Amino acid sequence: MKPDERCQEQHKHTCLIQTARAHILDDDKLDPLCDIFKVLSDPTRMRIILTLVDSEMCVCDIAGAVECSQSNVSHQLRLMRQSGIVKFRKDGKSVYYSLDDDHVKTIIVQAVNHISHMG
Repeated sequence: MKPDERCQEQHKHTCLIQTARAHILDDDKLDPLCDIFKVLSDPTRMRIILTLVDSEMCVCDIAGAVECSQSNVSHQLRLMRQSGIVKFRKDGKSVYYSLDDDHVKTIIVQAVNHISHMG
């Protein structure tokens, strides 16, 4: 850190520290949270997620939208399913994917809005 990016005096605000510590999750919750963000950090997976923000889609349509092979898309979807980001349903020979719940959609929409308002 540069000198102007840190405190020049060493003092602690105990009340603020205690309040902040209350927001830190235990490892049994923190690890899965970090795993979700690791999964979200891949550009191909993020493209897939963005295609699913408004509707469910079958694997072949997702592959067409993100311009990847169905095999690669299926692999990425499996990883996201394991993290609780997407869910699927079968209809005959087709498999349809959607975001797991509105929480996932909220995270993605808020992140997109955030970067849209950055300088």
